[in-house]
Amino acid sequence: MTYEQLPDEWKEWLDLSPLERFRQSEQIFAQYLTMGGSLDPDPDPTSPFDDAQTSGAGIAYGRLGLRVLRRGAV
Repeated sequence: MTYEQLPDEWKEWLDLSPLERFRQSEQIFAQYLTMGGSLDPDPDPTSPFDDAQTSGAGIAYGRLGLRVLRRGAV
């Protein structure tokens, strides 16, 4: 695809300097967060590392909580 075949919106983006693109990206990202966007990654059930049983904010190691136990002098 040549530059002339690109949509006008893409041409406008490519004509911006790198600093202008960065500033535009910041504005777009701020708008995304304002609209309720999330920084959390989407779960990928097709990933070999995805484990539905361990996903989410659950109890750590099946216990109600974690606490530090000290025995003796430090």
